[in-house]
Amino acid sequence: MATDAPPPPSGKGTSPVQPTTESFVQVQESTEFGELRRAYRSFAFPLTVAFIAWYLLYVLLSNYAGGFMGTKLFGNINVALVFGLAQFATTFLIAWFYSRHAAAKLDPKAEAIKSRMEADA
Repeated sequence: MATDAPPPPSGKGTSPVQPTTESFVQVQESTEFGELRRAYRSFAFPLTVAFIAWYLLYVLLSNYAGGFMGTKLFGNINVALVFGLAQFATTFLIAWFYSRHAAAKLDPKAEAIKSRMEADA
């Protein structure tokens, strides 16, 4: 698909200055980056393990506890359907919790690191 837009200008000075490999390694070894990584891992790993356990419980109950999962709660709604819909609900809930956690704890730390690296470049 052709456009009428001109090609980007070529030559020096059109792309931002990139930090060196040494500065990336220095940031990676810093305590500030370690705190950022720790804040991410302390949220992501436990929640991932909990969600996988919840999912496996649903699968195992569906395979081995058919009578329980087939129990009607009201109308044609049974335990299996409620658990299945709860899987979707917990997925969206975890995504919402993560976005709040990232905005409050991860993004400010990452922005500080990024700003410092861009200023030093």
